[in-house]
Amino acid sequence: MTPIEDLKGKTAVVTGGAGFVPSHLIDRLLADGLRVVALDNFVTGHRRNLAHLEGNPNFAFIEQDVSEPYDVEGPVAFVFHMASPASPIDYVQIPIETLKAGSYASHNALDLALRKKATYLVASTSEVYGDPEIHPQPESYWGNVNSIGVRSCYDEAKRYAEAATMAYHRAHGLDTKIVRIFNTYGPRMRLDDGRVVPAFIGQALRGEPLTIFGDGTQTRSFCYVSDLVDGIWRLARSTTHEPVNCGNPHEMSMRQFAEAIAEVFGIELKVDPKPLPPDDPKVRKPDITRAKAVLGWEPVVPFDKGIRETIEYFRGQLQPA
Repeated sequence: MTPIEDLKGKTAVVTGGAGFVPSHLIDRLLADGLRVVALDNFVTGHRRNLAHLEGNPNFAFIEQDVSEPYDVEGPVAFVFHMASPASPIDYVQIPIETLKAGSYASHNALDLALRKKATYLVASTSEVYGDPEIHPQPESYWGNVNSIGVRSCYDEAKRYAEAATMAYHRAHGLDTKIVRIFNTYGPRMRLDDGRVVPAFIGQALRGEPLTIFGDGTQTRSFCYVSDLVDGIWRLARSTTHEPVNCGNPHEMSMRQFAEAIAEVFGIELKVDPKPLPPDDPKVRKPDITRAKAVLGWEPVVPFDKGIRETIEYFRGQLQPA
């Protein structure tokens, strides 16, 4: 693994930089002494996620739709292609933009990395496994995806992004990495993005019942954002080209998660049941054997600590300005 000391002063490009996970990645890269150029067109990202970096001489921002051609001046050591809508609401509202993020935008980021002779990392997802028939999900599992379902614009965009990444690696010898991100939470999530963490927290803060889809037995595994970013940065500096799962293997049912939220808030759990959406995965849990072996990585932030920090962030978002 490349030592961080050898990378100080190098430049990293981060697409989708105003998004939840990418903005935290930028903070980590800057803290480790790199220069960062971020690109975003604010379709799902937000300026407030980067506001604290205003005036930082090692940070530059370009407002850009990365599905359109672009270039970055000077040498580049890393290209992190993180741009993509990433919530169930987005899949319904902006499916074309979601597909372009995995296709056109992937090629633009790959071409930039090729021109700059940079290491390329793509943010893929556990959604490439679809509604899995193998549990937990190892990287060797090919998935069970409905290619024409309501979630297919995201699932297939990410699967295409992985295919494009490996094609550039095999055809051009490009140094590529693929991180398969499982459910991640933390400050800077969008309160209205439809994912269960902001949904439950927002409802609890407003004194509303928590919406549980189906019978609540479907599972997710929640990883705090700083743990994920550490895994991504380790992967970028590694020598592996195979996909690597990054997520927390601690699995919770939606009912258990709702109970945990109610306990943290000190409230009685009240539930608003809704039908299970089409193609919603019944189980989700990463097999992180490869991440442990190759990266020496596993999550360290306890759920109770991470969820309390996330709640405090959302509490601030809901308070009147």
